[in-house]
Amino acid sequence: MNAAGIHVFGVRHLSPAGAKHVLDFLDKINPTAVLIEGPSDASGELRHLTQATTKPPVAILAFTEELPVRTVLWPFAVYSPEYQAMRWAQKHGAYAAFIDLPSSTAVCMQELRHSSDGEAGGKELEGEDHNSGPAEPMDESRPDEKSVYERIAELAGEYDYDMYWERSYEHNLSEGSYQQSISAFSMQMRELSEEKERREDTVEYAYNAVRESYMRRQIVEAIAAGHDPERIVVVCGAYHASALSDLSSPMSDEELNQLPSRITKLTLMPYSYYKLSSISGYGAGNIAPHYFEMMWERMQEGSLAELPHHYLSMVAGSMRKNGTHRSTAEVIEAVRLAESLAALHGGGLPTLRDLRDAAQTLLGRGELSVVAEELARVEIGTAIGELAEGVSQTPIQDDLNRQLKRLKLEKYKSVVANDLILDLRENRRVTSKESAFLDLNRSFLFHRLKLLGIDFVKARPSGQEQGAWAEHWVVKWTPEVEIQVVESTLLGETVEVAAAYMLQQKLAGCSSIDEASSLIRIAYECGMIHQMEAGRQTLQKLAVDSRDVVQIAAASRELSVLIRYGGIRRMDTKPLVPLLQQLFMRACLFLLDGSQCSDEVSGSMITAMNELNSVALEHAEQVDEELWLQELEHLSERDDLNARLSGYACAVLMERNAISAQQCAEEVSRRLSPGIPADLGAGWFEGLSMRNRYALLSRLSLWEQLNEYIQSLEDDEFTRALVFLRRAFSSFSTKEKTMIAELLGELWGVNAEQAAEILTGDLKEEEAKMIDDLNDFDFEDF
Repeated sequence: MNAAGIHVFGVRHLSPAGAKHVLDFLDKINPTAVLIEGPSDASGELRHLTQATTKPPVAILAFTEELPVRTVLWPFAVYSPEYQAMRWAQKHGAYAAFIDLPSSTAVCMQELRHSSDGEAGGKELEGEDHNSGPAEPMDESRPDEKSVYERIAELAGEYDYDMYWERSYEHNLSEGSYQQSISAFSMQMRELSEEKERREDTVEYAYNAVRESYMRRQIVEAIAAGHDPERIVVVCGAYHASALSDLSSPMSDEELNQLPSRITKLTLMPYSYYKLSSISGYGAGNIAPHYFEMMWERMQEGSLAELPHHYLSMVAGSMRKNGTHRSTAEVIEAVRLAESLAALHGGGLPTLRDLRDAAQTLLGRGELSVVAEELARVEIGTAIGELAEGVSQTPIQDDLNRQLKRLKLEKYKSVVANDLILDLRENRRVTSKESAFLDLNRSFLFHRLKLLGIDFVKARPSGQEQGAWAEHWVVKWTPEVEIQVVESTLLGETVEVAAAYMLQQKLAGCSSIDEASSLIRIAYECGMIHQMEAGRQTLQKLAVDSRDVVQIAAASRELSVLIRYGGIRRMDTKPLVPLLQQLFMRACLFLLDGSQCSDEVSGSMITAMNELNSVALEHAEQVDEELWLQELEHLSERDDLNARLSGYACAVLMERNAISAQQCAEEVSRRLSPGIPADLGAGWFEGLSMRNRYALLSRLSLWEQLNEYIQSLEDDEFTRALVFLRRAFSSFSTKEKTMIAELLGELWGVNAEQAAEILTGDLKEEEAKMIDDLNDFDFEDF
């Protein structure tokens, strides 16, 4: 069947001039049917896309119902020719439909394309490339050969292809000329790429052939439905225009049934100008979405010649807001410079490149860095689209939008990052319960989103020491966030249900007690009491057979914090107390076994001992503190365990007055007596010095004993001891080192300032190298 009478208008996907010429053409033809390149199963979304409350940029999002989740996007800006075509159809009562492959097939075809390019088929795939030409063909035999697009720009005397395109097509407002020139250009570009693709039998060639065959079928069906071919307008990427002008080979029923397919669902989502820009990696985007929106607005007003004034005024205004003043005279001079640069290329309006150069020269005074931020803001923009409430949303999207509204978070749905400080305590200055716990409920939502991997919020340190009531979040909305929300619909229809399912799955796969305790904390932060109880049961089962003191201590610390601060989140944490008691007892009973470890592992054990000691202090009435001190004393006395841990145990006992000064002195004398190997004596001192340092500094007898011990060592043992002592003193503050120097100066009979200078001064290069060599020394040979 010939396409006699069919009107095919080829466009670039994001083209203000294309949008203007499409509208003029539609007014001229007044069609009864407007067929648009886009997923055919999304035609039902056209009524939502054209609603008065819809504010582009927006996108159609298709996602698979089963794992692994795959998504495909079809974004639209206000200046997209396709978007303006669908709005024209809605306004004039014409039939409008998408005619490209349905999303169920597109997701499979796109994944095949990405796989053929050597990519792993990521979960997010871009929609179809509506640019006027195909991907840039390259001469594979000559790697340094310039692309077709680069050669076109070079022949045209332009800086790059974008500059060529804008000057040649976006500034072309001549009726009829745009359509003819872009069609001729695209046909020639298609011939260049098709020859190469067909010769190499590429997936890209087959992909386009399948798409065009399907679109021809859709056009034939529109004619069969009764539309006069002469009153049908097809709006498609210019690359496909020539292929759709001949309807002699539409896709057959047999070919249609052979198309690959996965079950998909569709939704609409707000999009952003940053994501729409080519800077973000979107292949069909342009470099400056907000700039082209300004161009579209000027075209609508018939004042395109004012675009340079508007652009440069916005740059200057943005600079003023940031504290850099630029006068009106400088803006006028910048406009004149941009117009002069355009004149050098044969006249016409300045391109974006001309405007940038003028901004850098006049407003940046020659420095790009001065205006770089303003240029990005004016060219790319921070706009994010809007949809009417409940429009084509998945249940979890609806739920999240309701919660954002209820918790007064709608203003944070922005691509600009905002800091939000939450105070989880009850606000007694308000009357309603909802307002009194507004920040607490916000916290519950934020933690649930974090659990689901939805990057709307990111936690930051609150800056409040011991302030469990304060939280600091950075809130930022992006199109990726919307995709993550949609993907979570597979887990549940609300954020809470999805988060609960996710947590239950994590608990089912939990295999360690530290992981289980972390999941209990997450459930607590999410405000999910049932999952918190499930986590408690999981942890209790895992703890029965565990002897890992490090993990048990970490879990105990987690439970301790929840029990102490549980009231802040208005959750009952009393059921966790028996579990804390059980964990603490096991840690005490296996402390000596855990101390039979190497020096490398001792650091983790010291952290565990510190955590257990904190639990004992904070829950003295709930845990067996007497058992803890008893096991510390046994560890302190033992000579066959890790000496560093024995020293640390002694330090804890001293700090808690669990041993007398006489006992301490006897232990120091025993541990630092002549004949004790360096790893035992110096290692023990290192552990001792890690706590209660000011108490140690006040004991002159300790330093006398250490001094005598060091002097008694043979050269090889001294070398071995040096590593332990160097590590011990490395964590002392400058003030503490000065106090030690004064003690040593008194013992050595030298000037205290000289001793302090030696101890606190920077090491010489050869000294630093010597100590580094000692760290790597293999002492097993001794």
